[in-house]
Amino acid sequence: MSKKRLIRNAALTVSILATSVIFGFAQDPNKPSEDVPNKARKVGKEKDRIYSEWTSKDVEYIITGDEKKAYKALKTDEERENFIENFWRRRDPDPDTEENEYREEYYERIAYANEHYASGIPGWKTDRGRIYITFGKPDEIETHPTGGAYDRPSYEGGGSTTTYPFETWFYRHLDNVGDGIEIEFVDPTGTGEYRIARSPNEKDALLNVPGAGLTTAESLGLGNKGDRISGINNGNNFTREQDSPFRRLEIITALQRPPSVKFSDLQASLSDSGVIDNNPLDFDMRVDFFRQSDDRVITAFTVQASNKELQFKDAGGLQQAQMNIFGRVMAVSGKRSGIFEDSVTTSATAQELIEAKDRKSVYQKAIALTPGTYKVDVVVRDVGTGNRGIRSIGFTVPKYDENKLSTSTLILASTLRSTTERDIGGSFVIGSAKVIPNLSGVYKKGQDVGLYLQVYNTGIDQTTLRPAVDVVYVLMKDGKEILRQAENWEGLSDSGQRLTLARMIPTTSLATGDYELKIKIKDRVSSQMLEPSAKFTVTQ
Repeated sequence: MSKKRLIRNAALTVSILATSVIFGFAQDPNKPSEDVPNKARKVGKEKDRIYSEWTSKDVEYIITGDEKKAYKALKTDEERENFIENFWRRRDPDPDTEENEYREEYYERIAYANEHYASGIPGWKTDRGRIYITFGKPDEIETHPTGGAYDRPSYEGGGSTTTYPFETWFYRHLDNVGDGIEIEFVDPTGTGEYRIARSPNEKDALLNVPGAGLTTAESLGLGNKGDRISGINNGNNFTREQDSPFRRLEIITALQRPPSVKFSDLQASLSDSGVIDNNPLDFDMRVDFFRQSDDRVITAFTVQASNKELQFKDAGGLQQAQMNIFGRVMAVSGKRSGIFEDSVTTSATAQELIEAKDRKSVYQKAIALTPGTYKVDVVVRDVGTGNRGIRSIGFTVPKYDENKLSTSTLILASTLRSTTERDIGGSFVIGSAKVIPNLSGVYKKGQDVGLYLQVYNTGIDQTTLRPAVDVVYVLMKDGKEILRQAENWEGLSDSGQRLTLARMIPTTSLATGDYELKIKIKDRVSSQMLEPSAKFTVTQ
């Protein structure tokens, strides 16, 4: 290259550098070169994306509004990590173990929803996915994957029609939603995207076809299809309470709320030692057993507290008291076998308050357990005063031998009646009876004493096809028999695997004092005999 050309290039370089300095474009020697191979890449950290999407993807369905607001106010990743750790800890059903069972099950639900409910969008974003992730597997599912001919039940108006594909999910109980919850999902487009139905008519493929798919009332000229389309009851007097538009809307709204973080503070009380309160809350508790199958026994935990122990406060014109309950069932090996947590609320008008305080608040939770030795720890807190009480009971779940005459626990009840549709999925339901135990065993004169007992593995008389078992009720006072009555099996049809003894004993003619009720059971086929008994007191 010529000397003249070198001088010209050098002058051009100096000129460019001078211009860069004047307009602030000079390259900072401390900054990376702007050459493409050396230029610093603008790559966001992966964990930044995870933190930003955690509330909108990972836990969108279970995080509460207050928690989300608190999370968004955090400034550093360390604060966010601590928040997430505490978020899952608050929901851990058993902090004594290394695993967080709630978190593991939650992410398993997401994986299941993505695998089974995807329909052009990820499964976790669908209505079925949201309900499954939030509340878990339904107790029952009725599915109609292709729709087709459908005979409406009476509470939907009767008559026949053709439906779109639909599913009905049934939950016996959902916290803060209710008991006996049915959720209907309909796929009107046939694409596999099922959506929550706000009306039982949404699955009706002939709803907008004149003269087709009529209800019973419409076919008799007692109703108008246009009314049904507009949401009017159409003269159907058999609609269930849960199918009314207002109740459906209430349920759908409740299903959109995140599950409440319950009584983790009560659970922590089980790890505390010493006196937990200056004025501990007093309550009674008992455990009852009912055979379900050869290797499963329904174990019912009943908690009862006197309303005098609770503080009533004004709530919308009513006097209201509430107790929160947390229970943990542990096997003798130390493995957690179940937990339960719930609230019991008692309401009364100002005029009824004195009478309400003389009554008791009762709660029951039933869990299916295998035969063996267990311990249950229960904490009860009065919401008004904050006073708490703890009970720990060791118990043995019996093994029912299929060749041996046996019975369930004998229950003396304050309430004993046949179940109704409203009782389905609720508490205190045993078979076809609603049984509320009286843990204190104290009855006022004139109040009937309910008796409930199941008898297992009785013989059958092949001539009469009735139980070949004699049952006699004997009422004792001060060691003397004052009443004897035999059970009448007439009209009873039973396989003999389970017989139910349920009756009310009036106390109007009984003197005040202590009584013992004995039930003498004799199987004439096997000659086996049993004599369960229970004591109660009659007061003025």
